[in-house]
Amino acid sequence: MDSNQALSVGDVARRSGVAVSTIHFYERQGLIGGWRTNGNQRRYARGILRRIAIIRVAQRAGVPLSTIKHYLDLLPEGPATMEHWRNLSMQWHQMLEERIVSLMQLRDQMESCIGCGCLSLKDCPLRNPQDELHAEGPGARLLRKVELPGPA
Repeated sequence: MDSNQALSVGDVARRSGVAVSTIHFYERQGLIGGWRTNGNQRRYARGILRRIAIIRVAQRAGVPLSTIKHYLDLLPEGPATMEHWRNLSMQWHQMLEERIVSLMQLRDQMESCIGCGCLSLKDCPLRNPQDELHAEGPGARLLRKVELPGPA
């Protein structure tokens, strides 16, 4: 990479609006990458700014970093083309639509569960679907008896 086109960590922080520590964190997580100069200073390609912008937007939408990393790993190591970004956008669109539907279902079902405190009611849409103990009522249940050793 042309060293005139490379950005220092400070440049990336200023231009992306994130702290230097955040840039280092993203790098440790494998979300972004850079290299070291002969003087042991970190440098980044200008394209890193777009990646950081995408990471920040996805985080604000509640997307876990592991999911963000999965999708960013689909991009080439070098500069991404418009086609790469378009493909990534289509994949994110599908993932985000699924998250939206899931969140809307959760929102609509929460009202019936707020305040129950047990998540074992027959009609609770958030309970474990394999919950066979709901018939015994709310609260904790001992699943198996434990024999404690008696006095010798």
